[in-house]
Amino acid sequence: MDKIVSFKMKLKPGFKEEYKRRHDQIWPELAALLKESGISNYSIFLDEETGILFAVQTLSGNNSSQDLSKNEIVKKWWAYMADIMDTNKDNSPVSRPLEMVFHLD
Repeated sequence: MDKIVSFKMKLKPGFKEEYKRRHDQIWPELAALLKESGISNYSIFLDEETGILFAVQTLSGNNSSQDLSKNEIVKKWWAYMADIMDTNKDNSPVSRPLEMVFHLD
């Protein structure tokens, strides 16, 4: 059964266009990895007032993009994005899971 997962991250001020540009040119091998891992309908929204990025993805199985931390493609992407986002020491985005409190089909 598919499930929906959401989380938030933080974009550094002034990097909206750069963040969008990098994602518009997402590496094909990264997109393929996400799909192969059962991740689909992956969207990221920006609250420009706060710089908060809100991500939502549909998962088949028990995987999440957050579970791919050992993959070299993911590590390279994190390093590529580290200059424009709040990150942890390993360059992974600082992210917080969000609890679904309402859903309507």
